[in-house]
Amino acid sequence: MASESPSVSIIFQDKHLLVLSKPSGLPTTSPDDGPCLAAIAKTLDPGAERMHASSRLDADVTGLVTFARTTRGIAALREARAKNQYQRLYLALAETAPQPGEGRWDFPIAIDTRDPRKRMVVPTESRIAHKLAATRYAVRSVASHGVLLELRPETGRTHQLRLHASHAGVPLLGDVHYKGKKHITTPDGRVHLARRVMLHCAELVLPRVDAEGSHTLRAPVPADMRALWTALGGEASLLDQ
Repeated sequence: MASESPSVSIIFQDKHLLVLSKPSGLPTTSPDDGPCLAAIAKTLDPGAERMHASSRLDADVTGLVTFARTTRGIAALREARAKNQYQRLYLALAETAPQPGEGRWDFPIAIDTRDPRKRMVVPTESRIAHKLAATRYAVRSVASHGVLLELRPETGRTHQLRLHASHAGVPLLGDVHYKGKKHITTPDGRVHLARRVMLHCAELVLPRVDAEGSHTLRAPVPADMRALWTALGGEASLLDQ
């Protein structure tokens, strides 16, 4: 099913689930009833019994967001998470590659004591209230001036992927809150701008709520991220595999 509302696309819809592709600059939810993806979801699907966001992308981050349309859908997604049957693949751009090129980050995350809007990594034994977090990562491609990463979260902490990458020494391009570069200068003297966090939820594997098996859903990488990757010497086709 293909439908759109202010750059928001319906990627999938059935009795229990609604999956949207979120553009940059739009928060998933809003505490003050401001513009957000959840409000658009209700407009696109006014007949839904429920409209519960099962995950939340930061405003700058693009890609797939799943909403449960029913109470049964909410329970099914929670069960799928518990059984590791709800899988997400993010693509991200960084300046350098992590070492080793594939592995798992499990840095605990806490609210930043200096700024509650941000998060920070703390030692496992820290007395600061924190949550365990885990991300599987892999280098998909190394270009002449940048790196394309695959990130697969095992938990869903606020700012998890961004903070894990930064703590591992490979902050995401455009992520100025976590040491990422906004301006990238290539050897030819050209300056390339990352106007936002270069992170995109590209693929979801979701359970079929009333049947066996699963859905695999994809959202194409947006134009700004694609343009930056190619400007850094990357092959555009690698964003679509």
